[in-house]
Amino acid sequence: MRTLARSHPHRARRATAVALASVASVALIVPAAAAAPAPATPVAPETLSVVTKAPDPFLFQYTFNHHLKIGGGNFTVGGRVTLLVKLNNGTVVFRQTVIAQTHSITPGGAIYVETTVSSPCAPGNNGYARAYDHTTETWSPRLPVPVCQRID
Repeated sequence: MRTLARSHPHRARRATAVALASVASVALIVPAAAAAPAPATPVAPETLSVVTKAPDPFLFQYTFNHHLKIGGGNFTVGGRVTLLVKLNNGTVVFRQTVIAQTHSITPGGAIYVETTVSSPCAPGNNGYARAYDHTTETWSPRLPVPVCQRID
């Protein structure tokens, strides 16, 4: 006795379902690709430099232990900073190189240097202080200071 081969109607249904799923997935992918956002417009170089520019270094002065003391901020943390105190004619009266450190109050890398210049002295600023950040190769603005000098 011979048995007849069984028909497989579920194979036809499975093939139809797979075909429909493939078409549906392609239909979903094509509109997504067509609706992809345009690439971002690049930022203008002028705007980029303003955003990435570090704040300018600054200096301030005060008297401590009868000497002129100079503090400053916005230097490179861990970088070398050279502080100069000059008379208005350009003569250097004090020079020291220090490492800028973090400070709880002063932003960026901070420096605090006690100079050998006596203070306070007669009113009037006959000199200035300036600091050079070796890492960024930038100078701080001039800070007018009184430089006490002996008159003999």
